[in-house]
Amino acid sequence: MSYIDFLSVVHKSTARDYLARVNDPDFPKAKAAERAKKWDFDYWDGDRRINYGGYKYMPGRWEKVAKAMADHYGIKPGDKILDVGCGKGFLLYDFTLVVPGVEIYGIDISQYAIDNAKEEVRDRLQVGSATKLPWPDQHFDLVYSLNTLHNLHAYDLDPALREIERVGRKNKYICVESYRNEVEKANLLYWQVTCEAFNTPEEWDWWFKQTGYTGDHSFIYFE
Repeated sequence: MSYIDFLSVVHKSTARDYLARVNDPDFPKAKAAERAKKWDFDYWDGDRRINYGGYKYMPGRWEKVAKAMADHYGIKPGDKILDVGCGKGFLLYDFTLVVPGVEIYGIDISQYAIDNAKEEVRDRLQVGSATKLPWPDQHFDLVYSLNTLHNLHAYDLDPALREIERVGRKNKYICVESYRNEVEKANLLYWQVTCEAFNTPEEWDWWFKQTGYTGDHSFIYFE
């Protein structure tokens, strides 16, 4: 298990006003969270004060992440990749650009995301839960989950980690939100609308050991 940062290049490109997020008069935090946790239009394409504010494909944004992951894990044509919490499939699509011939699969709890996914990969995506992945043991050459597992309660986080371990062969990668100090903890609380697992890096390491997860990982911090 190694700490590998593939995501900060994307995360740090977004400007965030933490106090404005939590104090908005039209969408106070509780109201925004209630809407976001339906995982439908408001979460993906609604008002920015709720969540993404329009989750659109941006050429090049995810391609550099796909290339870094493909290079690191030696992904080649014919390999099978699974994205747990795939959303609209943007990263999976970019995998097909950097490794033509790769076999992609995605699963997400949001019917809206799948219905509005990148057209070129939509038929490779399905609605489902990270807690029960519908594939056999060691089926994938790479399984990853980005910014998803922290949205699970403990009783779902445990089986989700075990499922990722089960369906992957050697290469597995997880990125989740975390905090190292009180400032980052406060910023995370201000910004998030769907997070349920508020863990320090040490607590995440405990989860990995508890569930037998042997893959790589990284953390998103709100500095």
